[in-house]
Amino acid sequence: MSELKPVKGKIFTLPFFILLILSVIAIPFIVKRFMYGLGAVSNLSDGYPWGMWIVYDVVTGTAIACGGYAMAILVYIFNKGQYHPLVRSALLASMFGYTLASVSIFFDVGRYWQMYNIFLPWYSNTNSVMFEVAACIATYVLVMWLEFSPAFFEKPGQEKTLKKINSAMFIFIALGVLLPTMHQSSLGSLMIIAGDKLSGLWQTDFLPLLFLISAIMMGFGMVIFESMFSSVHLERPLEKSLLSKLSGVIPKLLIVFLIIRFGDLIFKGKLGLIFSFNFQSLMFVIENLLFIYPLIILSSKEKKDQSKYLFLSAASLVLAGAVYRFDTFLVGFNPGVNFHYFPSFAEIMITVGIISVEIMAYLIFIKTLPVLPDVKHA
Repeated sequence: MSELKPVKGKIFTLPFFILLILSVIAIPFIVKRFMYGLGAVSNLSDGYPWGMWIVYDVVTGTAIACGGYAMAILVYIFNKGQYHPLVRSALLASMFGYTLASVSIFFDVGRYWQMYNIFLPWYSNTNSVMFEVAACIATYVLVMWLEFSPAFFEKPGQEKTLKKINSAMFIFIALGVLLPTMHQSSLGSLMIIAGDKLSGLWQTDFLPLLFLISAIMMGFGMVIFESMFSSVHLERPLEKSLLSKLSGVIPKLLIVFLIIRFGDLIFKGKLGLIFSFNFQSLMFVIENLLFIYPLIILSSKEKKDQSKYLFLSAASLVLAGAVYRFDTFLVGFNPGVNFHYFPSFAEIMITVGIISVEIMAYLIFIKTLPVLPDVKHA
């Protein structure tokens, strides 16, 4: 197994300062939101109560952060130990993605000061899908920090503490597979109750399964994207052979996803909606072209072994999953003719600020803690 080492090097680089500036720009908007409420900074309404924040931070952001979950399934459930060197970096990206998604919920909800009521037994609605999503995500964030905790103790003099943590690690790994399976599928369940308000291009009883499969695919895509991007940015050897093998899992998932997706449309007689020539049908076509591109490329051994195509396929897959979720929650959703929504500048900048903080934290951790494989063993 590859030895994990800190990357080291300067933390305060030019890209880091750009991210820092973007995160600082978001601060006045965040302050204004907490001082004057959601209406002061967002275009949310009774028809669109979720908007960009929930759709990105929770619905899409957590799926992008499913690399740790996807790798846990592959390594610990299917016993593919050769991919173990990729686990910790994938877990780190997932940990920050989910943690900041949880923090951003406080920006998204109106009465943020009453958020704790969700977890009080006398207020909790255990029959609610939203309760399951909230409880699972909150627990999963804790589980991921515990899974990652050995990285803080892999140093001389901490052997006993590290041994105790590792002895209980199987519990955290099991929860780390169970919890995302529950809440990623439940995110799809949320839109089933929208009924006819959700376009037939996306409305289906298979939404929980489709959301789960898309989350796993996005997780694998993000592992490949993140590994290749960090290798170039940090001037490390590309783990092309390992990533090329990993990409072989993706076409199988894509085929299952597309068969369910289009099979359901054909069975319900909704396939003709694709030719409506409106914004929804356009987004549906774009979304599925983004899915089909990595399917074609990664099904070709010659092309998937080339770094350029591997990187573009991973990026296309992550983007496809993100567009699919935005389409399901925003583009395909029509609450009525009196409601319209487009995110405000403040909404966009707060989201950009959150993403910037996430990337900065990731850079700090990989440069100070044993996360990535040692170059000698890469």
